[in-house]
Amino acid sequence: MKIVSQKQIKELGIPPAECVKWVRESFLMKNNAQLPPKISLHPQGNDFFNTMPCILPSGSNVFSVKIVHRIARATPSLGSDLLLYNSSTGDLLAMMDADWITTMRTGAVATLAAQTFRKNDNCQYGLIGLGNTSRATMLCLLESEPDKMHSVRLLRYKDQAELFAERFAAYKNVEFSVCDSAEDLVSSSDVIISCITEAKELLCPTDSLFRQGCLVIPVHTKGFQNCDLFFDKVFGDDTGHLHGFRYFDKFRRYAEFGDVLNGTIPGRETADERILSYNIGLGLHDAVFAVRIYNVLKNNCLEIALERETEKFWI
Repeated sequence: MKIVSQKQIKELGIPPAECVKWVRESFLMKNNAQLPPKISLHPQGNDFFNTMPCILPSGSNVFSVKIVHRIARATPSLGSDLLLYNSSTGDLLAMMDADWITTMRTGAVATLAAQTFRKNDNCQYGLIGLGNTSRATMLCLLESEPDKMHSVRLLRYKDQAELFAERFAAYKNVEFSVCDSAEDLVSSSDVIISCITEAKELLCPTDSLFRQGCLVIPVHTKGFQNCDLFFDKVFGDDTGHLHGFRYFDKFRRYAEFGDVLNGTIPGRETADERILSYNIGLGLHDAVFAVRIYNVLKNNCLEIALERETEKFWI
């Protein structure tokens, strides 16, 4: 079994634009993969452990299972690990730190959703929650569209807006401005991406502030439940993840994101449609990222020998 560390993954220097390509490719193989909904357990309060298994399509011989957790008292609060198997032999190939994988594939999915469902290429973006996931999203957006200028409004929180703008100071295809309220950000944005991990109330309860033609991408699904009831279309990464939502049966029109990408159903059809894109996170993305990273690093990783029983009867 190989041990793959966060440091080794980061040192590969995988381009963010490549991450966007990987999530697109993984969505297109979804219908041929085995992908049950994640299992979520709560040890206390809003803390959770999510278990995310996936078998890639026949012939890949890949099974992975990722465990992601959020523990409020931990630093950082979010963490994840992944086990990668050869599904034809049952061999455990690697134990991998999955923090980089989780963050970058999440940012790549948010970027792909924005590029797929926005009303045009000259949109005003609004970002809420300016941590690692937002940074990953911005990296993927800017590097996958290097020739487009992006206008981005940041919701002020402590000094995070200033730190965020500083992080991207070297990029010439983005300009930032700062909002002091969620209402101001929502009313002035065409694409609203929220990466906050906790919201105890609606972030913008005034429905009329959401522009016609706007796209809302709540990365962690929090704070926009009012949009469930009046937005024209809702897209999700997996129906099994969303069918338990309080207002799922009240969505005006619903379909899966992957079916838009493969051309089975239309995405945005008019510039006025308000669209909501819920992407809860797929073990499919994790598996695709993990096996590609493993194939590059497998000859340069620490290996631990697992002494397995070889006899049929051993008790």
